[in-house]
Amino acid sequence: MHTTVHLLAEAPAQLLPARSLMAFTLASHIILVPLGVALPLITLIVHGYGLRRGDANALLLARRWSAVMAVQFAIGVVTGTVLSFEFGLLWPGLMGRWGDVFGIGFGVEAWAFFLEAVLIAIYLYGWRRLPSRTHFLLGLPLPAAALLGAFGILAANSWMNTPRGFRLDSAGNPVDVRIWKAIFTPMFGPQYWHFVVAMLVTAGYVVAGVYAVGWLRGRRDRYHRLGFTIPFTVAAVFTPVQFVLGDSIARQVFHEQPVKFAAMEIVWETDTHVPEYLFGRLHPDGSISGGIRIPQLDSVLAGFSPDTEVTGLTSVPASHRPTATQATIAHWTFDIMVGIGSLLALLALWYGLVWLRRRRLPASPWFYRCAAVSGVASVVAVECGWITTEVGRQPWIVYENMRVAEAVTSTRSTSLWIMFALVVVVYVFVFASFLAVLLKMRTRWRLADEADGDRFAEAPETDTPYGPRSAEPSADARRPGGDGTSLPGGGRG
Repeated sequence: MHTTVHLLAEAPAQLLPARSLMAFTLASHIILVPLGVALPLITLIVHGYGLRRGDANALLLARRWSAVMAVQFAIGVVTGTVLSFEFGLLWPGLMGRWGDVFGIGFGVEAWAFFLEAVLIAIYLYGWRRLPSRTHFLLGLPLPAAALLGAFGILAANSWMNTPRGFRLDSAGNPVDVRIWKAIFTPMFGPQYWHFVVAMLVTAGYVVAGVYAVGWLRGRRDRYHRLGFTIPFTVAAVFTPVQFVLGDSIARQVFHEQPVKFAAMEIVWETDTHVPEYLFGRLHPDGSISGGIRIPQLDSVLAGFSPDTEVTGLTSVPASHRPTATQATIAHWTFDIMVGIGSLLALLALWYGLVWLRRRRLPASPWFYRCAAVSGVASVVAVECGWITTEVGRQPWIVYENMRVAEAVTSTRSTSLWIMFALVVVVYVFVFASFLAVLLKMRTRWRLADEADGDRFAEAPETDTPYGPRSAEPSADARRPGGDGTSLPGGGRG
């Protein structure tokens, strides 16, 4: 029987719906993660710039981005909580057997979550209510809280990739848990920093992309230039750093998870002088169709020499490695991630060369068209990175210690499919609400800006961020023809 069909036949009926549900909720949640991890830092950079230069446009950007940050955090609470419940509901075998070893990561993430919620509330409350310096200083712990949350999640995930900090007793249960070794596994450092920088790059391009669209539509005042320049500069600076970190984590996978590396590079037989395939499809008999073959490059990339031996998928039994289909998926997502990263590096280089030579932003509309789609491309790259990480580890949920099939719930598959359908409906509503709120905020801000070219006479969004609020106009002044400024259609921003 075909190997893939045979393995699927042996899998529990609950496995497919459980994995589908987990994949959907994780893929949905990760869309929000870049803004949750990196937007606080970008906001504080703009905030600090505004205070130092006395730039009201920068302060207005910081105030508005802090509102977006709060809305994003509220939606992230929903999607993150669902994921937390799914670990226990869908994978009781994992949590029941290994929770005492790697559960500390989830505990750290929970504490970071509550700390971040408090800090965001203080930061939002502080506009106009606290002295400017005090308000800024109270916001400084926000990025650290966001990084602490990422620390907890990445500690748990890196442990699943390279489990350490325990020994197994005669019954195969983990004992003598050493927390520090369970947290700081061989994959933790490369995986954590690769993830954090990916969040900075992605958030920078996402935020800058909004203002790139504004530039293309003719909005080229200082407010929009700052809104584009600061986040795009953050992303452009960290893009080459991400390349170095990406190479580091790939090399760590090569040493610590050789079979996973073989899946990412669709290497069938252990050998030297291994070629690199750009895309291509691996078949169950080990043959590869399609793609671009570059002789010896895989060995060179793995060990800086064509004589480097690369472990193949056939080095372990079929039941201990990803299927040909799973390997192809991991390979394609890995190549897409690297390809998008390469294009973003070229965009950052374009930006940097123009800035160094002419001390101004690029003027080409094509640059801003590319910048406008860079945010979406970055999110796709992040999604591909997680798919590579999780699919490449198959069939293990704890690498070489527990298979996914052993951890799955015993709940009927029909019930899981129903749960999946309900979650999809709820998530469509949640993300539609998120988008609607953001669009409503954008409309209000734009109307406020159009109503007052000074941009700071309208309360609350466009008032001076510090000091007493502007006096509210009387009811008569609000009417068209009164002393106040009426918006098109008779509304106020």
